[in-house]
Amino acid sequence: MRRLLRALPGPRLAAGGSLAWAAAMAASALWHVWQTGWRDDGAVAAVALLAAAGGLLAFVPAHAATGLLSAGRGHGARVAAAVLSFAVLTAGLTAALFALHYRLYYAAWHAEAFTVEWAFQFAFTTANAGYQFAVLGLRLYLPIGLAALLAVSFLYARLPR
Repeated sequence: MRRLLRALPGPRLAAGGSLAWAAAMAASALWHVWQTGWRDDGAVAAVALLAAAGGLLAFVPAHAATGLLSAGRGHGARVAAAVLSFAVLTAGLTAALFALHYRLYYAAWHAEAFTVEWAFQFAFTTANAGYQFAVLGLRLYLPIGLAALLAVSFLYARLPR
């Protein structure tokens, strides 16, 4: 428990880092949709908001996971821990938000809640959303998100632990 508390960022770093990470993820998503020629402003805003929300939610747990995974280790291990933590948690939490939105849309055609049929529909709808995010959504992080990931990882490796 003590290790976890030490790994958590302070309030200023948590707020500032979360906002900066959210902005970087939104910028990455906006860059991708601009490069691919999206013209629907509502969809562009929704994608940017989804990426920003995923980044906002991911920063604090990724910071803590980086601290826990790299405690007492060298420079290379800290870079690897930061890459792993920030990549997995940012993509995972963004995918979870996408799955919630996806599920909300398809809920109109699903069975009554908490029935066996509903459980299967819930599971497969969520799995499908995860698959679609993996295939289509991970592209949103290239190239700006990847650059931000590497930058934050090397920054974390330089911080004293």
